[in-house]
Amino acid sequence: MTERVHAWGRRAGQAVALAGMALLGMVDVLQSGIFVLSGDVGLLVALWHVALAVATAAVWLPAHRQGSRRLVVAASVVVVWSLVTTAGRFLIAEQPDLVSRWEPRGSPSFWGLAESVGLLGMIFVLARRAAPVPALVLVAATGLAVAVLPMRAGTLGVYQVIGMSYALLAAGSATAGMYFRMAATARDRQLATVRAQQRAEFARDLHDFIAHHVTGIVVQAQGARYVAERDPARAAVALEQIERAGAETMTAMRRMVGVLRGQDGAPDAPLAPLVGLADLPELVGNFSAAGPVEAVLHTEGRLDDLPVEVTSSAYRVVMEALTNVRQHATGATRVGVWVTRTPDWLLVRVTDDGRGQHGGRSRQRPGFGLVGLTERVGALGGRLTAGPGVDGGWVLDMALPVDERATR
Repeated sequence: MTERVHAWGRRAGQAVALAGMALLGMVDVLQSGIFVLSGDVGLLVALWHVALAVATAAVWLPAHRQGSRRLVVAASVVVVWSLVTTAGRFLIAEQPDLVSRWEPRGSPSFWGLAESVGLLGMIFVLARRAAPVPALVLVAATGLAVAVLPMRAGTLGVYQVIGMSYALLAAGSATAGMYFRMAATARDRQLATVRAQQRAEFARDLHDFIAHHVTGIVVQAQGARYVAERDPARAAVALEQIERAGAETMTAMRRMVGVLRGQDGAPDAPLAPLVGLADLPELVGNFSAAGPVEAVLHTEGRLDDLPVEVTSSAYRVVMEALTNVRQHATGATRVGVWVTRTPDWLLVRVTDDGRGQHGGRSRQRPGFGLVGLTERVGALGGRLTAGPGVDGGWVLDMALPVDERATR
């Protein structure tokens, strides 16, 4: 739902920007005297400028990916087109006999406001999205193109001043693009750090679980060896327990390898006590005791035979949700925690009745807790969503498969 809102917002912004470009294009058409042109050649000249302005909009309006090659190619074509057009206007100005044939009869101060805005927008997008080396070259070339644009109307001092003003605007546009680029890079690095830490924490949880089961396997195997001859029935029971513990350990190992695959290595960190759904009553009780928000836990289904990675992940999701309620749910008085077991899934829902900060991403803005948990839940084949509730408040939903077949 939130992604759809953002997509509609982006499209609305693009529509508004395109409408603004269209208005500037109409000003350019009226200023150029397109309705009183001398011959077909003058009409072609005016349409040439309109097409150039439209081309700039086609470069900076779409949503480009970081390092987009298509952006670099399109921007290169438009920049060369603009510079060639400006150079052509200079050549025409030096030939008085061509001016009457190639120049519109409109105001001599015409140079193209829509194209100016479009080139400034291109500078911002190039500084924000293009690969570093092409961005540096194209930003400089586009800045030159927009700075010399007013010279199409003449070489008087006033046009030179306008050109210098355009150069300052180009520098500001490039600076804004670089700022957003560095902010996005810093956020990506923070996200990568959070994901690495979450994977390391997951690995520590599984380490505790595996160490516990392997130790039990060793002890049971030693006991089975001693009682095998005297009491075969007890030995058979011990072997069944060993088989069950070994199967659970192998499953946990496969999931851990899946989570850590592609990672250079989990960072070294001290082992932490293993927590799970059995600890939820204490967690919820401590939250309510701290006040002023009351939390109520509802459980349904059997929860004592879940895989360790599922139960520990569910616990941490509830803990993060309660932390966010404490920090961001202004006016909240009650929190509901529902944990439901189905044959294939473990479902967790945390809701509150708070009134504050229910917009899009505001609940997640102060930190990256939910980002790391989304990574963890996704690695296990599950889903984690958070957003405003239908009746107000905030709703966090998690679904984790409890059967390995459900992830396929």
